[in-house]
Amino acid sequence: MSNAIAVEVIATRILELRGKKVMLDRDLAKLYGVKVKRLNEQVKRNNKRFPGDFMFQITNEELNSLRSHFATLNSKKDEISRRGKHLKYLPYVFTEQGVAMLSSVLNSERAIQVNILIMRAFTKLREILLTHKELAAKIEALEEKYAEHDQTIKDIFQAIKQLLEPPPTKEKKIIGFGAHHNSQKD
Repeated sequence: MSNAIAVEVIATRILELRGKKVMLDRDLAKLYGVKVKRLNEQVKRNNKRFPGDFMFQITNEELNSLRSHFATLNSKKDEISRRGKHLKYLPYVFTEQGVAMLSSVLNSERAIQVNILIMRAFTKLREILLTHKELAAKIEALEEKYAEHDQTIKDIFQAIKQLLEPPPTKEKKIIGFGAHHNSQKD
């Protein structure tokens, strides 16, 4: 799998919870090639490196939201539902900073390479969001600029329509005697 494809795949694993882009501990463990239990053990051993803005445990409501969010993605939904029914604990999620910190805790060659790809995926998502915001701002500016012109344009079209209409025909008054005039002669 090429790095570009790997970044794309990883980007699909980045979720939004509590207004932050995060990754589930399960997804990270799979990428790192370790068990979820081992990943979380390493995090707990180094808990000073993982403040609340680096990682947090999701709530039951958030877990249910994830299940409904992935309702159309069968493989992910099945994984969350299957594991969600028999969870001993609620999953942890890691922000971009938390993922970066994982590289110091999981110090293997694979962890380093995976971390690089994950950081690239977060960067790519940020770039996409920035481009999207810039595009939305430009569209809004155009709408504002041309909203003022709407009435002017309507007035111009109304004037053009009036010019295209044939002038009204006036009834001609008949002067003099016509055939319809009855004169009586005896």
